[in-house]
Amino acid sequence: MNATLKTILLTVLTLSLFAIALVELSGVSQTALFNKLGANAEEKQEVKLTPDDKAKRDEEVKAMPKTTMEVPNTKFDFGKMKEGEKVRHNWTVKNTGNNPLMISNVQTSCGCTAPSFPKEPILPGAEAIITLEFNSAGKEGLVNKNALIVANTDDSPFSIGFTAEVEKK
Repeated sequence: MNATLKTILLTVLTLSLFAIALVELSGVSQTALFNKLGANAEEKQEVKLTPDDKAKRDEEVKAMPKTTMEVPNTKFDFGKMKEGEKVRHNWTVKNTGNNPLMISNVQTSCGCTAPSFPKEPILPGAEAIITLEFNSAGKEGLVNKNALIVANTDDSPFSIGFTAEVEKK
């Protein structure tokens, strides 16, 4: 290999490493990776409940003392997106009551929306995150989706939702 080719390859390698370091330090990579590929390096493994486990959990939550919860922004607009993209949004749920808040389920109306919610009690004054992930594959046009938070509150089930304008690929 001649010296000029070695210099060019070394320069390209150095610039690539520099660009990767800048992206990692800026924090852009995690968001960009999730939004483009639907991946999240810090994502927890979701424990799937069997139907029997869900029924048992529902009964346990119904028997718990009632409390109150607050969700500051119940609706979210993803804006325009291309068909086939996956996006997600987090809703903050705050226990505003005097008893632990227990979410037994987050029910969605369609398989295109996957919920994630805390399985452990949320103590009074504490907050937790409910996530809805929307897969726009096979959807086109204006999409309105809702999910129902089933918990030990008087206003259960409580509705949250989102809209998206899905454009054809």
